[in-house]
Amino acid sequence: MGRIDRAHGIRGETVVTLWTNRVERLDPGSELTTDAGPLTVADARAFQQRWLVRFAGIGDRDAAEALRGRVLRAEPVFDPDELWVHELIGKAVCEVDGTQRGRVDSVQSNPASDLLVLDSGALVPLTFLVDQTADHLVIDGPAGLFDADGG
Repeated sequence: MGRIDRAHGIRGETVVTLWTNRVERLDPGSELTTDAGPLTVADARAFQQRWLVRFAGIGDRDAAEALRGRVLRAEPVFDPDELWVHELIGKAVCEVDGTQRGRVDSVQSNPASDLLVLDSGALVPLTFLVDQTADHLVIDGPAGLFDADGG
């Protein structure tokens, strides 16, 4: 869910880069795991596109610096309204009229909207997703989305 980048200040705070949009994982009392054992969040606040996090038992700069580079992990969060990349891979994609368009090979990060990369080579913005079932995704894209010339 993130990585400890470095120590910050002299009171044991660390600078953390989050890879998740679930900032509640940094709520005080949250337990995170690392390869070297668990860490409990004592306090966290936003800081220049990252987070300043103080962990319980880490009281000075030297102790915080010893955490540099550690990858932070947390238990999965169940949210029925969220789409998870691993759940999209392999699903069939069809249009609202039932036209089959292929299967999802991967999901490509994109600033405007993440893209479904289909086995046909087509790229489909996730904003066009209107429904999903256990085995397929239904999209409602604009005319020409699947045309070879884009129009």
